[in-house]
Amino acid sequence: MDYVSPKEVAGNMMNAALTKSALPVKDLLIRGCLSGALLAISVVLACAAVTQTKVPLTGAIVFPVGFVIIFILGLELVTGSFSLIPLAYLEKKISAGLMLKNLFWVFTGNLIGSLLFALLYWAASSEMGTLASTGAVEQMMVTIAEKKTIVYAQHGVAGFLSAFIKAMLCNWMVCMGVVMAMTTKSTLGKILGAGMPIFIFFALGYEHAVVNMFVIPAGMLFGAKVSLSDWWLYNQLIVTLGNIVGGLLFTGAAIYYTHSKQQEQDRPALQQAA
Repeated sequence: MDYVSPKEVAGNMMNAALTKSALPVKDLLIRGCLSGALLAISVVLACAAVTQTKVPLTGAIVFPVGFVIIFILGLELVTGSFSLIPLAYLEKKISAGLMLKNLFWVFTGNLIGSLLFALLYWAASSEMGTLASTGAVEQMMVTIAEKKTIVYAQHGVAGFLSAFIKAMLCNWMVCMGVVMAMTTKSTLGKILGAGMPIFIFFALGYEHAVVNMFVIPAGMLFGAKVSLSDWWLYNQLIVTLGNIVGGLLFTGAAIYYTHSKQQEQDRPALQQAA
């Protein structure tokens, strides 16, 4: 049987947190850059599916490809780390400094990879800016970039709260994908387990910090009326905070503490039975 019980998953979550925490900066940056680029590629693929089929759900069907590759190859995505690394700190297994160092360098790597692919994609699609007009995929990115920033700003506090809540709900599902992949030992099982929650978040249009590291600057490159401050103040910072809260509270802490504590409660009963 390749099924891994929730009790074992709780232990695997902590082991993964400790393994990630021990990675040197070089590896955090390399794995983070690759993850940012792979997720950006998935965004382009999803936009292509939507523009070609005119069916929004097709984007959500193909988008999990990048996330699955990231997980299978053991790369680093900061949104997934939001649910794991703080657990090691809360359990006093790593210091606050080590936790912040890990998250900072993975975030930085994701940002570099996302921006690099955005620049490369712009260069390829616009032939280094020489084309007068771009295709449907690029125009979709322009619309998305403006919707994720200036539209929120136009709605004031309600817009900011909406972005924050969408980010919480997003990383609830993204981190659920991380945990679900730990419930099986088979590659196919991991693909399905990781992919299902990612499909949910993308289909519902929630806010993911690393996706936005690509799609907003890419939209800006293709002509979106969004400034650098619009990107960070009206989306990136708010969404990152929401992703932290959602991933840690709804998935990381919820799954880990209910099952890890159950393991501790089961031990005396097993000892008595013996």
